[in-house]
Amino acid sequence: MMSKNPNLTLTGPDLAALLCSRVCHDVISPVGAINNGLELLDEGGADSDAMDLIRTSALNASVRLKFARLAFGASGSVGASIDTGEAERAAKDFAAAEKKTEVTWNGPRAIVAKNRVKLLLNLFLVAYSSIPRGGSLEVTLENPEFDAKFKIVAKGKLMRLPAKFVEITSGQVEEAIDAHSIQPYYTVLLAEECGMELGHSATGEEIIFTAESVFV
Repeated sequence: MMSKNPNLTLTGPDLAALLCSRVCHDVISPVGAINNGLELLDEGGADSDAMDLIRTSALNASVRLKFARLAFGASGSVGASIDTGEAERAAKDFAAAEKKTEVTWNGPRAIVAKNRVKLLLNLFLVAYSSIPRGGSLEVTLENPEFDAKFKIVAKGKLMRLPAKFVEITSGQVEEAIDAHSIQPYYTVLLAEECGMELGHSATGEEIIFTAESVFV
């Protein structure tokens, strides 16, 4: 059994509150833009520009909420399983909405434990944040139903290992976990819940994130 990461100290209520703050933060911008578009219409502004803003922002909000439902939400009853095809669609739609990162997905489609799918999507978010100006993400699933291994290779013009993820995974947390660092924290927590070990490595050309099943 994996030893518990000493950085995982949040109580249940604090974890829930910070995850809610994170989801609200992700959705408030496109929702605000929808409101701006409607105000522009009310003021008799350029109809086509206003409608384009509303359409784009509504799609962005919808995609982010669907992703959050799988990555952070219950997505069914406790102990439920999820189709990895849902995760693939959510990840690709998430990246497509921002139009700066290309996602490729390799591996068998399977019905797997909910927390494994949540871990995969949260690791995807960590990898996505490692290429802030966009690029490509290659997601590979091996044997997802059993001794699973997830691998995400990130490539982009301006790559960086997410500092908080590295800190929580293998270092000592210097500052209190907040709404900005709760997502990598949750990724590490999910890995422990799933009995999977996280890894990361970086070269000048790519950053690799992995999660592998650990057996006694």
